[in-house]
Amino acid sequence: MKRLTAAVLALLLMLSLCGCGTADAPAKTDGQTVSVSWDELVFDRTMPLRYAQQFTVEYAGESYKRITINNDRVYLLVAEGAAVPAKMDSSVTVLQQPLDKIYLAATSAMSLFAAVDALDHIRLTGTRESGWYIDAAVEAMQRGDIEFAGKYSEPDYERLIDEECNLAIESTMIYHTPKVKEMIEDLGIPVLVDRSSYEQHPLGRTEWIKLYAALVGKDAEAAEFFDQQAAIITQLEGFENTGKTVAFFFVNSDGSIVIRKPTDYIPKMIELAGGRYAFENFVTDQTNTSVSVTMETFYGTAVDADVLIYNASIDAPISSINELLAKDALFADFKAVQEGNVWCTGKSFYQATDIVGEMIRDIHLALTGGAESDMTFLTRVS
Repeated sequence: MKRLTAAVLALLLMLSLCGCGTADAPAKTDGQTVSVSWDELVFDRTMPLRYAQQFTVEYAGESYKRITINNDRVYLLVAEGAAVPAKMDSSVTVLQQPLDKIYLAATSAMSLFAAVDALDHIRLTGTRESGWYIDAAVEAMQRGDIEFAGKYSEPDYERLIDEECNLAIESTMIYHTPKVKEMIEDLGIPVLVDRSSYEQHPLGRTEWIKLYAALVGKDAEAAEFFDQQAAIITQLEGFENTGKTVAFFFVNSDGSIVIRKPTDYIPKMIELAGGRYAFENFVTDQTNTSVSVTMETFYGTAVDADVLIYNASIDAPISSINELLAKDALFADFKAVQEGNVWCTGKSFYQATDIVGEMIRDIHLALTGGAESDMTFLTRVS
């Protein structure tokens, strides 16, 4: 963690003394101050969501949106020029538009901002240019429109202040470094934690585009884009079930195998593709979407799986069966290895939240012997 200089600490003190960023600060509309109390706001409309379950958006008039994430973290999005309500509930985080200097550490959100042409709202990122697999993000960093400001666990606090960052969007990894989250908030920068990876339907992840679009005033564009993606998924739902089983995994550095919980969106993608998740009956009390199991446990369930898919969005890709066997010689016993049905995702898979339909199609092609040239994310490991 970078240490704050005396100048930065002095700036923080000045902000606290002047009351900058407090919830009771009035705003002006058409030259006149508009006064409103938090208790007076009536949220009488709700954003229609088809698949997402990890967030809700409610509306009070045209100037206020209440965002709830995971049923516990609440934000009030205030339109540009509207007044921040007086007597704010201390548990509610105020987001004042325009939100145009965002620090984006949640990589899965970048493609959603790009899909609604809103990358100009992102000023800083927690991923270097070499770590992005989204062309628009790479190009923006090459132009200098988006710049690296330290990874999520060690952000450049002074840079966040210098760039007047007005929102930090983090993945749930931030909970592993809670002091970092606390420090960012102490700087007066609100933190929003993306939980799209906890959605149980693949389109639930994509539907987070509606939340991010709401932050930057791109609601109509998001609705249109999402409807297009939903139409693709509807077409894919016509795939007949092949009865074949699929194991989706990667090998950890300690030799354990990391799989996805059966309630995760990956098993749902496999189901939509016409397959059956090998660990559909796996029981765990862990809250994470990814679960580590021993090789013995993995072997007992997946040795007869028809298809193995190596998750290279987390680990490095494998290009040969020998590389897989080098991780554990027991893979030689697996049916999919012996029959040549081992596949590997590309590094871009996790970041490509906007085109989940392509991955479902790829899995279907792997199950049915379709043309590899038509695949977007999967490559055969031979």
